Amino acid sequence: MFAYIKGNLVEKMSNYVVVETMGIGYKIFMSKSAIGRAGEIGEMVKIYTHYHVREDEISLYGFLNREELKMFELLLSVSGVGAKSAIAMLSNISPSEFAVSIIQNDITKLTKVPGIGKKTAQRIVLELKDKLKAEQEIAKTEEPENIIEVDENIDEAILALQILGYNRKEIEKAFEKFDYQTMSIEDMIRNGLKYLAK
Repeated sequence: MFAYIKGNLVEKMSNYVVVETMGIGYKIFMSKSAIGRAGEIGEMVKIYTHYHVREDEISLYGFLNREELKMFELLLSVSGVGAKSAIAMLSNISPSEFAVSIIQNDITKLTKVPGIGKKTAQRIVLELKDKLKAEQEIAKTEEPENIIEVDENIDEAILALQILGYNRKEIEKAFEKFDYQTMSIEDMIRNGLKYLAK
């Protein structure tokens, strides 16, 4: 319903902010880490939003960038993961770390998030990997051959960025702008996000 809300930051609480625009104050639930980075009271902010509707709840959830929003929406697509658990994950793990955990089957990193047990972590990895595989099969018929030289680490970094919502062609174009072959997987992802977000 709302792609983002841009306005004055008028209130910061432990689990939400209030952004005022055109005389309306929007209560937007956010992760603790995002609230800390959102800016100072009185500043103009831009918050990407997810309009969350359930039988007993209508809420706005907010994010500082599209990657956090994508991670939140991916988590909501996993059976048994609700909005509060997804926000808790965003408070404890960055989108790049999350994507690497999915690609590398790192259940241990996911279970360090409060409220996420081993079974839930396994379900997150399994369901999101299956979703990515399905998207890759579709992409094979739509996208050209690789435009960069790919090895196992580079391929994992590309897969991680695909989890965060980017298509392979735009990821590879971003990779051409920096020396990705000398970087760790996480550094490739961070640099990829820097160029993709422009």
